[in-house]
Amino acid sequence: MQQDLVIGIDSSTSATKAIAWTADGALVAEGRESIPMTNPAPGRFEQDPEDWWGSTVAALRAVLAQVDPARIAAVSISNQRETFGVFREDGTSVRPAMVWLDERAMDETEALAQRVGSDKIRSICGKPVDVIVPINRMIWLQNNEPEGFKTIDRYSDVHGFLTKRLTGKWVTSIASADPSGMLDLQTLDWSAELLQAANLPAAIMPALARPGEAIGEITQDAAEATGLLTGTVLIAGGGDGQCAATGAGATEPGVAYMNLGTAVVAGVYSPTYGHDQAFRTESAVGDGGYIFETVLKSGAFLIDWFQRELAGGTSLPELEAEAMQSPIGAGGIALLPFWQGSMTPHWDAKARGIIAGISGSSKRGDVYRALLEGLALDQAYALDKAVAASSAKIDRIVAIGGGAASSLLLQIIADATDTPVYRAEVAEASSLGAAASAARGAGWFQSLSEAAQAMTPDDLSQTKPIPANVQRYAELRAIYDDLWPALSDWNARMWSFAHQ
Repeated sequence: MQQDLVIGIDSSTSATKAIAWTADGALVAEGRESIPMTNPAPGRFEQDPEDWWGSTVAALRAVLAQVDPARIAAVSISNQRETFGVFREDGTSVRPAMVWLDERAMDETEALAQRVGSDKIRSICGKPVDVIVPINRMIWLQNNEPEGFKTIDRYSDVHGFLTKRLTGKWVTSIASADPSGMLDLQTLDWSAELLQAANLPAAIMPALARPGEAIGEITQDAAEATGLLTGTVLIAGGGDGQCAATGAGATEPGVAYMNLGTAVVAGVYSPTYGHDQAFRTESAVGDGGYIFETVLKSGAFLIDWFQRELAGGTSLPELEAEAMQSPIGAGGIALLPFWQGSMTPHWDAKARGIIAGISGSSKRGDVYRALLEGLALDQAYALDKAVAASSAKIDRIVAIGGGAASSLLLQIIADATDTPVYRAEVAEASSLGAAASAARGAGWFQSLSEAAQAMTPDDLSQTKPIPANVQRYAELRAIYDDLWPALSDWNARMWSFAHQ
């Protein structure tokens, strides 16, 4: 039987999706299983790694109930980033895994930055200092759970853990390891300097493989659990953000992507390494190169919050109709969308959302428009920095994720960035990016870039900037960009007061 399919496993924060794709990017079969998460204390979020595996097994079995496993040429993994577990050598957990949302290591984050230097850390790993980076939570474990820490044989991200269960090997993708803040992004290996600064032994780190590289073969035990055939090849994939960039076709200079999901994640490809406080640098799921990435935690999360808490469940089409009646600038209202803190460009985990400029004449549609403008303007600022560092003129932004269904939001983004926005119809860009890695590893294509270009759609609908709106948003940007610097000290005082 012809091996004409590859599977991209997307193990995200809330669910694992396994999707079978053809060489031209057609979705043939899909399986999905949820992943529970616990919140044992304020600012702490955890998962059981066994649920990562159990959801992967269920998703794969659902796919392979629809297609013959003999058709599968290769499998690859996209994983939620900055989520990690600590394990014994046999793969059993020492403690629950820490999810990327976890904020328990604020003190350790500040201490490491003081000890090593913020600029030095960023120059090595490409990440500005932030509580989300796993190296800080590994230090927290040493400080707060020392007896358990002594029993750790392996640190692993989700990709490495699933690889262990599928192939028996502790191996992860470079593009999955680098969000840990422990990789040297120029050598693409674990950083001896950062590991030493964190007092972490290099021996507990998994081996590394490049995206598109064969890691191993599915074992008999894994085959019996998942329905895959023994010997099916597992190919290194990467973090879900970089996989989404590949799935959106952002594998070369000139194309930016923007994932309008629960968080807003945008980025541009650069063939050379660079770093800046306004973005974080990730290794690309490609033949080489990097993604200069911006992140706002409150994307669709904020829209859902507004709809539920302030709009009484009013439908999104109705809210958008009201917002369209509001002018650019929302009648004098500005919204800072930091409901979940600020990553790029301010890197302040204590940042909180602000709605400024409300008057007795303000309407619900004005506030909702200010929300959409806040999302767009926040990303426009950081994306400008990323584009400048990549030394490439961006001629289009490819929008993916649930928020891309909003024509009003896409128009605001196009106007605020003065760049055409193309709506990608593919709903599962992270899985498709992993599938491109699998296709390259299976030998279907000569390069990962070629695989991505062949498998991503090219008939995208376009939202063009409106020149008059571009001018108004440029004027608004000059006001908006000054709001957080003016209020950040006040916000810090208020956060401290609320947490006494």
